[in-house]
Parts: sequence; structure tokens; C-alpha cells
Amino acid sequence: MDLLRKLEILADAAKYDASCASSGTDKRSSLGAKDGVGSTEGMGICHAYAPDGRCISLLKVLLTNSCIYDCVYCINRRSSNVQRARFTVEEVVKLTLGFYRRNCIEGLFLSSGIISNPDYTMEQVVGVARTLREVHGFRGYIHLKTIPDADPLLMAEAGKYADRLSINIELPTEASLGALAPEKSIGDIKRSMGRMRLRIDEARAEKKAPRFAPAGQSTQVIVGADDSSDRAIMQMSTDLYGSYGLRRVYYSAFSPIPDSSSVLPPKAAPLVREHRLYQADWLLRFYGFAVDELATDTAGNMSLEIDPKLAWALEHRALFPVDLNSAPKEMLLRVPGLGVKTVDRLLASRRHRRIRMDDLSRLRLPVAKLMPFIVTADHHPGATLDCAKLAGRVAPKAVQGVLL
Repeated sequence: MDLLRKLEILADAAKYDASCASSGTDKRSSLGAKDGVGSTEGMGICHAYAPDGRCISLLKVLLTNSCIYDCVYCINRRSSNVQRARFTVEEVVKLTLGFYRRNCIEGLFLSSGIISNPDYTMEQVVGVARTLREVHGFRGYIHLKTIPDADPLLMAEAGKYADRLSINIELPTEASLGALAPEKSIGDIKRSMGRMRLRIDEARAEKKAPRFAPAGQSTQVIVGADDSSDRAIMQMSTDLYGSYGLRRVYYSAFSPIPDSSSVLPPKAAPLVREHRLYQADWLLRFYGFAVDELATDTAGNMSLEIDPKLAWALEHRALFPVDLNSAPKEMLLRVPGLGVKTVDRLLASRRHRRIRMDDLSRLRLPVAKLMPFIVTADHHPGATLDCAKLAGRVAPKAVQGVLL
């Protein structure tokens, strides 16, 4: 099989992995250096968008789509009837350097099926990163997908060369993982995450410590392959952020695969559900929300019609309207339509003068969405609207928008 055909197969096979974004790494560039190739900061042709809206361009491939595991939800599972291919270490290196020199990519995202055993596979993945760094002086971004069952020494070596490492937790519960991916264990995955966190923390704490995955670690969870609720997924994410210091948890809506098992849902999970989980993730990490504050139905799922911040506000109408000239930061962050940076600007401005509606217009804020929830020097919403009427006014625009 020629290299181009391998690339077609293995790049397509990698499309199901959402956990690749180049934020958080240390800055490196070959500009002004005597040797080396690439940079972690430059922009090339954008091939994908990160959930936060940044354009990223990574060569995203699998080393191989052959796998000894038989995870029910995976198109590359052992029993899947797909065409198989496998790169050599040298072929991935050649492709990465070639695309980088043509200004097509910023770096490499490399994952792999399990070839014969976890250790052998991890050796091959690490071999790509080692060759790029040590032989070719590659200074671009490298994200490696690691294998929890691999030898900890191989994981440590991966962190030496990679900017970011990730282990996919795949499903929110041990029961779901046991039913759909019997060769995997959440316990093993979390132990690997714990070892990685220790090494990352040690490298950050000591300036002279050897470099280790400066962009941290991430993971991915599949949404809709089992019956886990949004609340259960967000509780898992909160635990992962707190216990293992993850930079990101990525959410990937389940999509049916060819010849899928009858234990899987027959239809794809709504993409808007994936979007709501990202919005809720932002609320928990940057807006001071707790999991039990998320507005959910009796099954623990968030509304698909309105974003979770607006849903919370509609459930707590007694706390509104909020006076932009006197409310504390914690309450301003709860106002639908106000983001973290905007709140900081408002706090700075009101030290010098009172906030008025034209100030909000100059900041290009969604004034119509804000008006029912705020008080300014020249605006008061008047009588409190009931939730049904207010939802009808603001929900249609919220459906199309991103979280603010």
C-alpha cells in the first residue's frame, strides 16, 4: 500500500478522536535558532476548530487502525470489517515534516490501535516523537495518545517529547466501560492519569526539572453511547479536573458505525447535546457553578433548547435583575450574556463611572438577551416576567449562540 492511501485510511480513522487542541504548551520556535524545525506558535492552514473557537492545524493520524481490542463503539475494533493500514515510524516522521515545511500544519496528533500489546504500541508512538525531536530538531507541537496499560517508563518517555498527553476515559462509568470495552478499566486509566499528574506537577514545580508534557493532559468521553446522564458526565469531569489536574475533558457525541452491535443506540447523539456539555464544562471551570446547580430534567439531562446558564437564570428569577453597578463579581458571572472578560471590564469601568446601556452596546454585548436580567443607571426591566414568557423571548437566540 502506498503512503498516500495509508494516509487516507489512517487520517479518516482518527477523526473520531476530539481531544486534540494545542493550547497550554511552552513557546518554542526555530526562528533565530541555529538548528531545528517548526514552532508551537505559528498558524498554518486551519484543519479544525477547538471547542473554544481557536483555529488549529494538526496532522491527526493513527499509527495503525488495527487493534487487538474489541471495544463495541469503536470502528477500529478487532471485529470491525474495515480496511486496515499501518504506518512505520519513519513514514509518520516524513509526513509530519513534509506537511510542516509546506505550512499545512502546526504539529502532530498521534494515536494508535493496539498492535500486539500496549508496550509495543507505546514504543512505536514514542519512537515517532523521539525521532522528530532528537533526529530532526522538530520544535512544533506534539500530542500523543497514551495507553494506560503501557509500562510507566514508556509513559514517562512520552512526556519527555510530547507537549500534551492524553488517555481517553471513553465512558463515564465502570459498568458502561465493562459492557462496551471489556479490555479497558477506569481504574487503570485513572492510575495512569495520576502518575502523569505527579510528573507534570514535579516538572512545573522545579524550574530545572526535565521538561514533561508542558501542555498537560486531557481525555475524551463519548456522549450517548450509554445511558449516562449529563449530570453524571459533568460530575465525572469535575472529579477528573480536581483529582488529576486535566487541562481539558473533551465530549464527543456518539455516532453509529458500520456493522454496529445491537447494544449500541441506533441513532447518533444530538450534536447540540455535545455543545451543551461544553457550555456546562465552562460554567463549572470559569463561572463558579457547581454540578448540582445545573438545570436538568428528572433524568439528569440538560435542555437542548437553551444553554445551561440561561436555564439556571430562568430557574432563579428571584435573584434577578442584577444591578451592574453594585453586584459582586460572582453574581455578574451568573447573568446570561456576560462573559468572564466582559465582567472584568465592567468591574474596572464602574470604579470610575456608572454603567449605562450604551456602555453595553459599545462592548457589543447581546443587549436584548441582557435586558430582562440587569439594572443599569438608565435601565430597569420593570415588572418581573414569568419564566415561560421570558424563555419565549430569549431562548430562540440562545439556541444559536455560544455560552457567554
